[in-house]
Amino acid sequence: MNILEVRNLAKKYGDFTAVEDVTFSIEQGEIFGFLGPNGAGKTTTINMLTGLARSTSGSIMLAGVDCVENIKSAQYMIGIVPDESNLYEEMDGFENLTFCAALYGMEKPEREKRAKELLKQFGLSNTGKKPFKAYSKGMKRKLTIAAGIIHNPLMLFLDEPSTGIDVESARQIRKLIRELNANGTTIFLTTHQIYEAEMLCHRVGFIVDGKLVKIGTVEKLINESQIKNAIQFKVDNDISFLKETLEKQLAVDVDVIDSNTVRIYFV
Repeated sequence: MNILEVRNLAKKYGDFTAVEDVTFSIEQGEIFGFLGPNGAGKTTTINMLTGLARSTSGSIMLAGVDCVENIKSAQYMIGIVPDESNLYEEMDGFENLTFCAALYGMEKPEREKRAKELLKQFGLSNTGKKPFKAYSKGMKRKLTIAAGIIHNPLMLFLDEPSTGIDVESARQIRKLIRELNANGTTIFLTTHQIYEAEMLCHRVGFIVDGKLVKIGTVEKLINESQIKNAIQFKVDNDISFLKETLEKQLAVDVDVIDSNTVRIYFV
């Protein structure tokens, strides 16, 4: 059963199109990876899905709730872990978690119990009383994830979860992601690391220049890339007329993307 349905999602800033006609769905209990180079539209997409940015057009349905028209109702069902921490530097770990829980309307006994459970689960019990600013990058990432799941959301959105932290911390974060998923949390994560997606994700989508170009299992997409590779050229002049010449001279397939851009496929 699909928990998230996204149809024809787009985001424009004036004449610039950051995300264009993105359509996909995510099954309940799935880890779905959103891959692409820096500036491809990953963060813009996740911001629209979580209500941090308003879409220009398209629809987002989460567990039957219209996230475009009724994002307030949807926000109680989602957890958000941004690429940069949004927790308070002067508060300690326990205070940050209980504060986030209070924002979701959790009663004091419940939020304090949940905060202690998460500090223990994430290996942060000994640092629960340290100010957040004294945490290492890896510890900060762990606590930010804990804050994102303090209210037991149906779906967790992770933006570049292992970027900027050391190798051991990244390994621990991936282990936590697997454990959260094993306990029933559906996860949407953005990354530019194919090996991270291969380790974690059931399926992935590739976004390039704001367009979703491929969706499938990592194994399937890797196998496809081994069968056919491509090079894309973009120049100032009209080169569309070169299609037949290139195909004949190089014995390759050529797609004309537009008058200035061609894509050459080869085995």
